[in-house]
Amino acid sequence: MSLTAALGLRRSTREYSEQPLTAQTQSDLLWAAFGINRPSGDRTAPYWRHVMVIDLYVARADGVWMYDPKTHSLLTYLPEDIRAQTGLQDFVATAPLNLIYVAHGERMQELSPAERRLYASVDTGFIGQNVYLFCAAEGLGSVFRGAVDYPKLERAMRLPEGQFVTFAQTVGYPPRRG
Repeated sequence: MSLTAALGLRRSTREYSEQPLTAQTQSDLLWAAFGINRPSGDRTAPYWRHVMVIDLYVARADGVWMYDPKTHSLLTYLPEDIRAQTGLQDFVATAPLNLIYVAHGERMQELSPAERRLYASVDTGFIGQNVYLFCAAEGLGSVFRGAVDYPKLERAMRLPEGQFVTFAQTVGYPPRRG
């Protein structure tokens, strides 16, 4: 599919079937989101001052996983299903996959806390758009969400000091209609 066609199909979806994504689809999605696409280690999305400040987590029914782009694999993070904590809308609890964008504020010491949030949010937006375009090309639905109880989600994730959630993004198949 051309980029123009994917842009034409890009939209936010707030209804999902519970059908899980295949391992290959998840793998392709994560690479498109923020995978390594050059021998230098650079990524599919740009990032602030060439400093990696965003980690990508995947919340599924079987727990929370962290995407490791260097090995292009998922690393076990938490065994609990915290999908319901990834947002304020009902659909997040049953959608097959919620991406959680976590920033490393400790890597941006020269910035104020407000500036850290701003730059991390911009980087997250780039990654989120890659997810939207992948989903459009693959017939998946997605919605990028700021409607999150951030302290609650950060506690559920047991994030270390200095790290914070910027946004979340739901991904899944649209519901089948009649």
